[in-house]
Amino acid sequence: MVDGSGLLPVGRRVAYWRGRRRLSQQVFADRLGKSKSWVDKVERGVRTLDKVSILQDIAVVLRIDTSVLLGRDVPPAGMAGQVEGVGRVREALSTYDIVVGRPAAPGQALSAERLARDVSLAWATFQHARYPQLTGMLPGLLAGAQRAHAADPAAGRVVLVQAYRLTASLLVKLGELELAWWAADRAMTTAAGDVLAVAAATVPLVQVLRASGRARTARSTALAAAYRIAPPDLDAAPAPLLSLCGTLVVQAALAAARDGDDRATADLLDEAAAMAARVGDEHDHHRTAFGPVAVDLARVAAALDLGDAGDAVARHEKTTTCDAWRWLPAEHRAAHLLDAARAYLHAGDPVSAGRALLAAERAAPGEVRHRPAAHAVLTPLAHDPYAPATVIQLATALKVS
Repeated sequence: MVDGSGLLPVGRRVAYWRGRRRLSQQVFADRLGKSKSWVDKVERGVRTLDKVSILQDIAVVLRIDTSVLLGRDVPPAGMAGQVEGVGRVREALSTYDIVVGRPAAPGQALSAERLARDVSLAWATFQHARYPQLTGMLPGLLAGAQRAHAADPAAGRVVLVQAYRLTASLLVKLGELELAWWAADRAMTTAAGDVLAVAAATVPLVQVLRASGRARTARSTALAAAYRIAPPDLDAAPAPLLSLCGTLVVQAALAAARDGDDRATADLLDEAAAMAARVGDEHDHHRTAFGPVAVDLARVAAALDLGDAGDAVARHEKTTTCDAWRWLPAEHRAAHLLDAARAYLHAGDPVSAGRALLAAERAAPGEVRHRPAAHAVLTPLAHDPYAPATVIQLATALKVS
């Protein structure tokens, strides 16, 4: 199981994480109930891992997510596409009427000012995790932005890039990675020639690459975009520029963590923290919510991907006590709480994992109800005898078995 992007075969990832856990092949085999010869064949690629149950058993012993073991985010079977209307978003991305010159019907063309307001409303809807509502908004928003760009490419570029960027960000959340890549690629193509627009479009592109298992490509892409706009003097740089640059560096750090490179992860997060200190919290420049707290939350996600659940838990509990935590968008807070729930699970604390999951549901119900990643946390919790009863009720309501 390997692709052309440098993604390691599963067997080599097993060997890598076994080494990080300081387990001999014999001890690892004993914990799995397998033979040492079986482990050796798996790590050398002689034996393939084609059963989900075996992959899950290995992930438990290595104290990592199955997605980390595979090198990509894998939605549970049957969970992707749960939000109605994704098909209409696909149709909107597949429409070439504007490009081939088909004129808009009377009353269809919207002013740039109206489209800018619509995009702002759509972003607010995203940041409140109202994903079904946003899915219904996007086809019309994409069509309007495409018309505006066709009528005036210079004036319409920003709004169309934002529409594509927002679409890609939503689709990543919903586990629709192929469609998300399509939207992110459209954003990059539209942004070409505008350095800041390209940087903004790179954010969801890197998220798609990372979620698809292309961690090394994600990291190099994020850093190329970040360093292209990096100011020579941080102290004199405007906060919006630092926010965009810092967000890209955070994305590169998360990609490095997904690739198991702890040194690069730490260095990149420290670099982002230096920018965040100059931006401060309680801002949302370029729809990034970038600031010191955002970087601290990224450290939690990175620790989790690096297999250090204890560090992830400790950082989560420290960061979420500060006042600035409450100023983050609801979607951002809920997404982090899902990471915290995963960390608690790997740390062997299902009670705290359940509490984190329920806190995410209170902060932004859509984040839990519509994301495959949330269901991946809810599924094992629903079967844990020590999980809170309210978790069982939530699983029953969402028909998670």
